[in-house]
Amino acid sequence: MTRRANIVCLGAGRMGRGIAVAFAYAGHRVTMVDVKARSAEDFAKLEAAALDEVGKTFASLSKLGLLDEADVDPLIARVSVVPPGQSGTVLAEAGMVFEGVPEVVELKREVLGAASKQVGADTIIASTTSTILVDDLSGAIVNPHRFLNVHWLNPAYLIPLVEVSPGKATDSAIVDEVKALLEGIGKVPVVCAATPGFIVPRIQALAMNEAARMVEEGVASAEAIDKAIRYGFGFRYAVLGLLEFIDWGGGDILYYASRYLESALGSDRYRAPEVISKNMHEGRIGLRTGAGFLDYSGMDVDAYRVKRLQAMVDLLRHFDLARPPVIDRN
Repeated sequence: MTRRANIVCLGAGRMGRGIAVAFAYAGHRVTMVDVKARSAEDFAKLEAAALDEVGKTFASLSKLGLLDEADVDPLIARVSVVPPGQSGTVLAEAGMVFEGVPEVVELKREVLGAASKQVGADTIIASTTSTILVDDLSGAIVNPHRFLNVHWLNPAYLIPLVEVSPGKATDSAIVDEVKALLEGIGKVPVVCAATPGFIVPRIQALAMNEAARMVEEGVASAEAIDKAIRYGFGFRYAVLGLLEFIDWGGGDILYYASRYLESALGSDRYRAPEVISKNMHEGRIGLRTGAGFLDYSGMDVDAYRVKRLQAMVDLLRHFDLARPPVIDRN
């Protein structure tokens, strides 16, 4: 795949528009293909709405300091929208195709299957679905070795993370190509197995449900819970990953805390998974033992700690919460 391959988005909705902005910003030409048969008048309305949103997004990024105002129009010019009847031409020239139609298996299979017959033999095809597994869709694809799920987080043009989920038939070389393409536009791809919820949706579903449950139980107000997440939970995990944080404090602390919460709250949803006990028994506690979920052997642990703490201090400054010490100089 060339460094600035032509990108095609199947569907001109929110996901297609977000992906279009991300790739156009990085120098790619992007075509959104309308997959729904509609009158010329209705297509013109869709085209205008899609390009208007793309334009407003670039304008907002300019106001946020990510680009000069003079660059907005050239960036918009890289994005186009075409009706279904013109899909063959743009798909034949595509380096990669992203499907972003509604979360209906039959519709996705229909759209992906048709597109796979029109693209080149080496063109990579990806579904951006957040709920449907790659292997439930790959049967509709011609040459499924070049098909996989590529899950973006909204807003796609800002959030760095992109989850890449290959299927049973996906060629590992294709995964490497997709990762390189995403890294080339400034994204941070992570590979995960084809499993419901991928990584982020699965974790955030638990966290969001627990936050809602605490409101329901009267533990705290919605405002207080969100403040706790923003300045505590989220603050730490913007610097330390969840598993890295377990290692930072020690897996044994999580083990005993989980046992207490399970008993005190009467719910097995707090029960620690078996891997926590296994790591403890094997002496993989975390930083204290040189290994946990991550390997710290050969690492300058003191320098590592300072680097992470520096990142937290930088966040304090970002939130305007860093204050000088109170010194009595009498």
